[in-house]
Amino acid sequence: MAKSTKNGSAGPVVEAMKKEGVRWIDLWFVDLLGSLQHITVPANTVAEEDFKNGIGKLDGSSIKGFKEIHESDMVLYPDASSYALLPFYGAEDKTARFIVDVHEGGTHERFSRDSRYIAQKAAKAAADAGYDTTYWGPEIEFFVFDGVRMLPTPDAVRNPWQGCGYEILSSEAPWSENGGKSYLIRFKEGYYPAPPQDSLQDYRNEFCRLLMDSFGMTLDAHHHEVATAGQVEIDMRYDELVKMADKVVTYKYVAKMVAAKRGKLATFMPKPIFGDNASGMHVHQSLWTKGKNAMFDRNDAYAEISQTCRYYIGGLMEHARALCAVTNPTTNSYRRLVPGYEAPVFIAWSRRNRSANVRIPVYYKGIEHAKRVEYRTPDPSCNPYLSFAAMLCAGLDGIKKKIDPGDPVDEDIYKLEERKRKELGIRELPGSLKEAVDYLNTDYMFLKGVFTQDLLDKYTELKMGENLETSLRPSPYEFYRYLDA
Repeated sequence: MAKSTKNGSAGPVVEAMKKEGVRWIDLWFVDLLGSLQHITVPANTVAEEDFKNGIGKLDGSSIKGFKEIHESDMVLYPDASSYALLPFYGAEDKTARFIVDVHEGGTHERFSRDSRYIAQKAAKAAADAGYDTTYWGPEIEFFVFDGVRMLPTPDAVRNPWQGCGYEILSSEAPWSENGGKSYLIRFKEGYYPAPPQDSLQDYRNEFCRLLMDSFGMTLDAHHHEVATAGQVEIDMRYDELVKMADKVVTYKYVAKMVAAKRGKLATFMPKPIFGDNASGMHVHQSLWTKGKNAMFDRNDAYAEISQTCRYYIGGLMEHARALCAVTNPTTNSYRRLVPGYEAPVFIAWSRRNRSANVRIPVYYKGIEHAKRVEYRTPDPSCNPYLSFAAMLCAGLDGIKKKIDPGDPVDEDIYKLEERKRKELGIRELPGSLKEAVDYLNTDYMFLKGVFTQDLLDKYTELKMGENLETSLRPSPYEFYRYLDA
């Protein structure tokens, strides 16, 4: 694998493309909301100097959150270290991908709203604070359905009078039309059942094989998750911030491509099924200085964590409500953040306790490299570059300001009376996307220096627009509830 274009030559990669007979180059980036975008160019038109000078192929006015029409020309700089052969195309159309950095046309300056740039700036902010490495390990959950039938039409913008409904199709579900032909999974009983009840073993095997063989990822495990109707989890080994965000983008792409190949549909929508568990993305994170874990203290009696780690937790808790606008960025995200489904609703920290939104795993005692913070609030609909960057900014702010997280809460917070929660100073996370954006609008200074004001303005504008468009439209449940009003 070639080194990054900022640190070395892309020549070995260009030679590898020729040797491997690559015909097409897929240039990858995400829009401001985290959706993968791409443009495909002939491989024989890409030379080594393009990694230094960029490829001028992007109309930024057509990308959500990027540019206006009068300033739309943008330039893409491929990152040579992200080179990988895509496994979904035959020998005649052999295709390689590069993840790119987005630059301004003309000046070729970095684009201030390029999500990957924000992640790179966050990593630099940590280095400037004395932490030369940060490690990130997201536990990504998602659903694999046989399909989703939109009733009668998904075109609710142009034809709002037609309304909209949906039906989830899954052979594993209790409502499946395959009754008697497949083993159903009862609500909230999907954790670790063996095949044939777990019908997605082959899907997960193929998904993992492609991540390992085609993209060089190291994986920890895969399994069926708690919910019925095809909820799965595949865990990647931790990596540095920007690399891990790149891996999340790749992960979601491969999940969808393998599902499509098998005639299924993979979705990272957090809460598609009422009354059952939703998909989260618990994010494990740690700070390192010269090979030493800054979050580890062997002499700490509670959880072997350092004072630095406590301050980092304090920053996450202090800014948890504002963080939700980035880590839980859809209206559907707040269907997940409700009691009773293992999703964290309350702002608290603890070891082991999964009802707190900040947790210190204690699987291993006295092992430095295993010590980390698990932030349980995020879900997989988020933009990983922005989410990791925002969490890091919150933690660093906690260290800078020495924010005390208070005492840990080792009780099941869901079962505590409201009076007791108030006595313990336990706050709740936002209950809606609008509420989360409102918190971000008043608590954003901890992001300054990494997130630019124009990015925050555009992001909150897009999110408030989403909230408005959802709130304007009647839902199927409203018909059930109010038709006889």
